Amino acid sequence: MRGALAGAGGTQSAIDEVVLLDQTAAPATGDPRVRVVAADLTADGVLESAIDADTRAIFHLAAVVSGGAEADFDLGMRVNLDATRRLLEICRARGHQPRVVFASSVAVFGGALPDVVPAAQALNPQSSYGTQKAIGELLVDDYSRRGFVDGRSVRLPTIVVRPGRPNAAMSSFASGIIREPLNGEPSVCPVSRGTRLWLLSPAKAIECFVAVHDAPASAFGTTRVVNLPGISISVDEMVAALVRVGGQEAADRIRWDLDPRIEQVAGGWPAALETSKARTLGLPGNENFDEIIREYLATR
Repeated sequence: MRGALAGAGGTQSAIDEVVLLDQTAAPATGDPRVRVVAADLTADGVLESAIDADTRAIFHLAAVVSGGAEADFDLGMRVNLDATRRLLEICRARGHQPRVVFASSVAVFGGALPDVVPAAQALNPQSSYGTQKAIGELLVDDYSRRGFVDGRSVRLPTIVVRPGRPNAAMSSFASGIIREPLNGEPSVCPVSRGTRLWLLSPAKAIECFVAVHDAPASAFGTTRVVNLPGISISVDEMVAALVRVGGQEAADRIRWDLDPRIEQVAGGWPAALETSKARTLGLPGNENFDEIIREYLATR
C-alpha cells in the first residue's frame, strides 16, 4: 500500500490509518493501518464516525450506479446526492478542510455531442445518475470555493475490465464481454458492434485518483473538475482485441442480443473527451485496449 499522500502544503504526509467504508465489508488486507467498516453511509452517524478532525483525505466513490439510480429514484437521490452533501457538511463542521476527491462520471454529458467533448461542454445529463453526479460536481466546486474542503471531481470513463461479477450499471456489459469470455463463461452484448465507448482500466483509474489528490489546488483553474484520460474504441474493436489476447474461442462466447434501452443510453455517452487538464496534471492513461485486457489477466 502507498505510504504517503500530499498534505495541504504539498508535502507528503505518512498514511497512519485508512478507513474503508462500504455496504459490504472489504476483503482483509493484512495491513494494520486499514480499518474496514461495513455500513450504509446514509444511516445516522455512519459518516460522522468515519470522518474526524484528523481525516486529511477522502476518496468518495460510493454510489448507486446508473441502472440502479434509474430504477429506484429515491435510493439514487439518497445515496448519490444527499449523502454527498452530508459528507461535505461534516467536513465543513469539522473545520479541517480535507482534500476530497469525488468520483463523477461522463454521464453528466448527454444529448447531441461532438466527436470529442470539450472540457467546457455544458452539462446535460440524460439520466438520474448523471444528474446526481452533475450536482455533486457543483457542490464540490462551491464547498471548495468557500474554503470548507479542498475538493476535486474526476469524471470517470467506463472502467474496464472490472473484476468480480456484473452490477446494475448500464455500462456493465463493457467489462462483461471481456471478463466472462476470458473466464470461460458466456456473455451477452446488448449494444451494436459500432457503439463507441470511452474506457480506462482500473489500475490507471487508481493512479489518476491519487495524482488528482496530490495535485495543488492552483493546478485546477476555475473549476475543480477534470476529465480522466481514456481510449475511444468501438465494441467491435474491443472484441478484436479480445481475439488477439485471449483467442477466438474467448470471443465466440459472446452472444449479441440488442437491448434498445441500453443501446439508446450507451449511444448517448461521449465517445471521447478533451483531456488537456489531465495531461497538465500528468494523469496516466492506457496505450491501447490490448494493454487493458492484459492488465486484467495479470490480476485474476
